Amino acid sequence: MEGDVISKGRSAPQAGLRPSAPPSQPWRRRIPLIVGAVVVVLLIALAIRLLTPAKKAPPPPRSVPVGVAKVAEGDLHVALSGLGTVTPTATITVQTQINGQLTAVNFKEGQRVEKGEVLAQIDDRPYKVTLAQAQGALVHDQGLLDQAKSDLARYAILNAQDSIAKQTYADEQFLVKQDEGTVLEDKAAIASAKLNIAYCRITAPVGGRVGLRLVDPGNYVQTSSSTGLVVITQLQPITVVFVLPEDQAGEVMNAMAKGGPLKVTALDRNDAKPIAVGTLLTVDNTVDTTTGTVKLRASFPNADLKLFPNEFVNASLELKTLQKAVTAPVRALQYGAPGTFVYVVQPDQTVAVRVVKTGVVDGDQVQILDGLKPGDTVVVDGTDLLRAGAKVKITPSAGKRAVNVNSGPGAPPGQQPQNATPVTAPASPAPAAPAT
Repeated sequence: MEGDVISKGRSAPQAGLRPSAPPSQPWRRRIPLIVGAVVVVLLIALAIRLLTPAKKAPPPPRSVPVGVAKVAEGDLHVALSGLGTVTPTATITVQTQINGQLTAVNFKEGQRVEKGEVLAQIDDRPYKVTLAQAQGALVHDQGLLDQAKSDLARYAILNAQDSIAKQTYADEQFLVKQDEGTVLEDKAAIASAKLNIAYCRITAPVGGRVGLRLVDPGNYVQTSSSTGLVVITQLQPITVVFVLPEDQAGEVMNAMAKGGPLKVTALDRNDAKPIAVGTLLTVDNTVDTTTGTVKLRASFPNADLKLFPNEFVNASLELKTLQKAVTAPVRALQYGAPGTFVYVVQPDQTVAVRVVKTGVVDGDQVQILDGLKPGDTVVVDGTDLLRAGAKVKITPSAGKRAVNVNSGPGAPPGQQPQNATPVTAPASPAPAAPAT
């Protein structure tokens, strides 16, 4: 019985051997690690979820601030513009007409003088002595002439009586003529001496402005000197010589042929501020082949002396005036794929693209031949962010910035291009408070 029981159960351990260990199960040992990793991932995901702000809905599109102007109806001046130089009507270097010591200078540098005003004085004493000598010679020779005439009268009576030789009477006639010639020479010498005395007073040949003094008192001045005493420039009136392309000369000549003076406006270098208004005098008779331009001269009264000799100005020659023309600001014009267009503000405060046809330009106004009508509102500032249908907000200061030739992204404040819209970085959203 006992043996049967042993045979049916586990076999008895052999002598000298230890009982074997049960088989190992490694996956049961990894369960805590897996659970811990899952818990960590869930905690990280929960933290990210709590710290990440909720996405907000995109804000509605903002209205673009713009500056606008009205399309109007008015007069436009058709003009031609060219670079010109202010040229005095007369530039005179005052020279002495006689040799002598300069005793006085009666002008101040930069002074305005009138025609005939005494500028300087030369010592006239030597010429007064010469005048006295000429006057004495005249008295002497006049006496000889009177004596010869008296003798001739007696010889005429004797000649009629045939009491003297004919040759004697003829010689006396010749002697009278010689004395008459001598008297005329004496009178001319007197006139010359008086003229030299007058030349000692140097006067202004024209009215104008004197420059810097070239000779000081005490110097001996001569007619052979090339420097002169002073330079006078005539400022009233004054002229402007400017140039136009040769293909525009025909238009100017046609306008002059119609009669009436043509108006010329002198503007500053920036072509923005008018300085003076005058009239066209003439057009040069030849074309400069090196530049392909023709010169024109205009006269200006220059009553306020705003035009200065050798100053550079922009001359605008008005040819004609267009009456009741549809005009818009030049700043409203845009250029792109449709051609020349403008942004027109609609009643619902949106903009529409309107293709226009332009004509002549007068200053900051341009003629609109087609596409706009008087009363339309066009955008002149803040067009960078506009497109068809964009919502706009009209503001007087929108997009107004000074234009500078050095403008650009790196330009200092106040020199950004016109119509530039400031770009600001979007504000970072504030982090959401963690959930409790």
